[in-house]
Amino acid sequence: MTTAETDTRHGAHPRWVSAVVILGAVLAVVLTIHQVFILGRATGVMLLENAYLYWLLACLLPLAFFVFPLTIKGRWIWPLDLLMALATAGILGYFAWNAETMVRQAWEYTAPEPARWASLLLWFLVMEVTRRAGGLAILIVVGVLSFYPVYAASMPGVFSGFAMTVEQTGMYHIMSTQSMLGLPIKAFASLVVGFLLFGVTLQFTGAGRFFLDMSFALLGHVRGGAAKVAVFASGLMGSMSGSVTSNVLTTGTLTIPAMTKSGFPRLYAAGIEACASTGGTLMPPIMGATAFVMANFLGISYLEVATAAIIPSVLYFFGLFIGADAFAAKAEIKGLPQEELPSLRKAMREGWYYIAVFAFLIWMLIGLGREAAAPFYATGLLLIINQVFSKRDRMTWDRFKSYLLAVGRLLVEIAAILAGIGLVVGALVVTGMIGGLTNALVHIAGGSVLALLVMGALASFILGIGMTVTAAYVFLAVVLAPSLIQAGLNPLAVHMFILYWGMLSFITPPVAIGAFAAASVARTSPMRTGFKAVQLGAIIYFVPFFFVLNPALLLIGTPQEIISVTVSAIIGVAVLANGLQGYIYGIGPVTHGPVGWVVRGLMIIGGLAFAAPGLPMAGIGPLVTSAIGAGFAVLALILAWITQDKAAPPLVEGQTGHDAH
Repeated sequence: MTTAETDTRHGAHPRWVSAVVILGAVLAVVLTIHQVFILGRATGVMLLENAYLYWLLACLLPLAFFVFPLTIKGRWIWPLDLLMALATAGILGYFAWNAETMVRQAWEYTAPEPARWASLLLWFLVMEVTRRAGGLAILIVVGVLSFYPVYAASMPGVFSGFAMTVEQTGMYHIMSTQSMLGLPIKAFASLVVGFLLFGVTLQFTGAGRFFLDMSFALLGHVRGGAAKVAVFASGLMGSMSGSVTSNVLTTGTLTIPAMTKSGFPRLYAAGIEACASTGGTLMPPIMGATAFVMANFLGISYLEVATAAIIPSVLYFFGLFIGADAFAAKAEIKGLPQEELPSLRKAMREGWYYIAVFAFLIWMLIGLGREAAAPFYATGLLLIINQVFSKRDRMTWDRFKSYLLAVGRLLVEIAAILAGIGLVVGALVVTGMIGGLTNALVHIAGGSVLALLVMGALASFILGIGMTVTAAYVFLAVVLAPSLIQAGLNPLAVHMFILYWGMLSFITPPVAIGAFAAASVARTSPMRTGFKAVQLGAIIYFVPFFFVLNPALLLIGTPQEIISVTVSAIIGVAVLANGLQGYIYGIGPVTHGPVGWVVRGLMIIGGLAFAAPGLPMAGIGPLVTSAIGAGFAVLALILAWITQDKAAPPLVEGQTGHDAH
């Protein structure tokens, strides 16, 4: 990326736009640091929460008109974008300046005339920046639901709500602390900014290269090593970036060619990369922005959310790892030549400080409980160490400007989306619709927890197709989560369930953005890659049901319960992965034909039953489901051993034709 122009989703900008985006990013970060570290005691400038949020949005939302410009026939209509940017900045600055008066006089109900008109205009501008950052689908959802208070009284049954005029709705959206300034933006301002900054810093200081080198050095030489490197490295990178697509397009450009070179079919290579990159956004210590919003929704620390995600994410990556190993064993794919692999000693010598900074971050999160301040300290430490010890990735002036530009673009995109979905939350809260809808969903499900979960999974998946994961999560956290919690499920498990199912659209056709991105790198069929990713990442479709029915998998419960269900789940995932790949350790490839499909079916059923941590809602404990799973698995092993094909294993599906080269 050059300093002369900023590459954007819709084209390129002149140099001055880059300068404006960098300035906005710097002001936003400085303002956040001022608030997080309570520097007002030293500077004498103490900001009320609503003033801080208005000023932060004033630094970022106007920039959306430059980062995502309006074009007609490829030409940027900059006068219109500049006008809307100035209007957005001016209105937000006006509200920030009057923040104290706004609270004292309750402007969301009795605002003066200028503030009423300003709120209506800002409402429109927020929807426009949401459209530019999130797309048409999210605009439709935000537009329809943010206007809900206007027509709520005319809606039938449970969809009916408290009525408001357009003017009253605009005042509430913009001037209350429950809508645009609600939970999503509060989470962004208190936690997300710092961790996004840290993630971008890791990428610009060469952490991605270090994790890839370390992964290749550790795993590249073992059986199917290239695929295992993809699982390991993409998981680490995804944890840093929080973006599935960018992860695929960075690590995938190295891991996919390495897999195909070692003998993996292109289809498989693209599928495993898509799955690993998707799972990375669910892996602690740095999860996607949605995890921070979840912490605010539940009123708990981010550390609790990240801790709860440990076992599910480990199960997912363990399943991918075992699946890759089983596939490599079946197809007789060896590791990469040692001489082609980087040296572990050299990789550690050049990148030891990334591990040190991660350790420092975790110490601050766990040992000191400073989750808001931790990423800023870690970022500062990383930048200093990188400048002192790294010759390869040391920041030059041009690189530093590109770094600030990347920070600005990311902050603008996330802030625009969260401000928009805050309008949805505010509309549902002020109309009182949530309580009625919760009761209606419970009634429709007939009191069945499983039926509610299936409804929730489908709703999360469908919304995840057309919206960002964060937007889909926030909507369902308001609308669906209360009904699941009312049915007796653990609140954290419910919210994590919604998050997981919202992520699945990245690898599931017909959309499967992550799989399609991997297909473009591997030069293979996007749709076939999507279906291959579904097969490879099958465990992720079941893990959310496992932990929502038994929260011990989220480290909620006694040590004995947690250890018991975790061990059972690990065994079950291994059995399931072997069944999906048609390979059984100690026996070899499963024979082809009807008997082989029976064996694989028994393995899959046995693995799922073994992994299922009981069904507490039905009074079935984990020992019962484990016994059932063991029975199916043993039956499959006996049948596979009896019918074992002594001949050389046939070519694996996808190794011939286009995908083999």
